[in-house]
Amino acid sequence: MTICEHLVKADDPPARTPQGCEECLAAGSGWVHLRRCLECGHIGCCDSSPNKHATKHFQAVGHPVIESFEPGEHWRWCFVHAQMA
Repeated sequence: MTICEHLVKADDPPARTPQGCEECLAAGSGWVHLRRCLECGHIGCCDSSPNKHATKHFQAVGHPVIESFEPGEHWRWCFVHAQMA
């Protein structure tokens, strides 16, 4: 299987809110797992979280690749091609 161009070209920006999900922190809500946008560094909560901010970030701005922001997890996901690396 060929890795999509989004995963190949993904950047490595610093986390904008390394302490947790940007929107959940602002709203005072919790999350399950964290994801980092590899275009702008946005930290959002996963789809198992009540607010699903990582997916909402993609839907709002179109940044295609996230990676796990959980210690010990090393994977990336392209929303556009539904592909993991």
